[in-house]
Amino acid sequence: MRVLLLEDHRAMREMIADHLKERGFAVDAVSRGEEALAAAAIAPFDAVILDLGLPDMDGMQVLASLRASRTGLPAIILTARDSIDDRLLGLNSGADDYIVKPFNLLELEARLRAVLRRSGSARDPTYCLGGVTFDSVTREAAVFGRSLDLTRREAALLEELMRVPGQVITKDRLEDRLYALEDSGSTNALEAAVSRLRRKLAAAHASAQIETKWGIGYRLVEGEPA
Repeated sequence: MRVLLLEDHRAMREMIADHLKERGFAVDAVSRGEEALAAAAIAPFDAVILDLGLPDMDGMQVLASLRASRTGLPAIILTARDSIDDRLLGLNSGADDYIVKPFNLLELEARLRAVLRRSGSARDPTYCLGGVTFDSVTREAAVFGRSLDLTRREAALLEELMRVPGQVITKDRLEDRLYALEDSGSTNALEAAVSRLRRKLAAAHASAQIETKWGIGYRLVEGEPA
């Protein structure tokens, strides 16, 4: 899942981004409305979290522009504006949720997952195929009940493959989903992550296997246990 975070307070922006990255999200974090609109024009985000008090434009303007180009993009307002009028304005302007600062990071994450589920970007938080289970909330993977030790990137890759079992996901699509603009991965980096994950699944004797469609991408299929 790829999230656009618009927050002008540097420490808070970094705190939120670090937490979401640790929880398996790819995060593009920016501080200005113009930067957010530019990023949204070139990247396939699953959701946006935005502050309202920005140095270059009001967050409501950003939300309106995003809604004009991506009507189904889930949006969460995260702001210090706590009056009922501000809340009503934000929700009536198209926000899916409205969170007042100060806030709890775990609650923010839970609300983000909730709006993603409602939008259809995220479904059942637990995926199962070929003896492999992956909990998208806890970020834990297991093969036939035995824990599978994965890096953050490997877990994100497994999640993307398990969300659409049997379907080919192109390399470009996977790179967009796994890497933010600031740490965009090369094709070699993606291939290396696929290779590592494939080895770990095989070592755990999973019957779920990563199949390569040369020149196109990858898919997760069920076969004989490795």
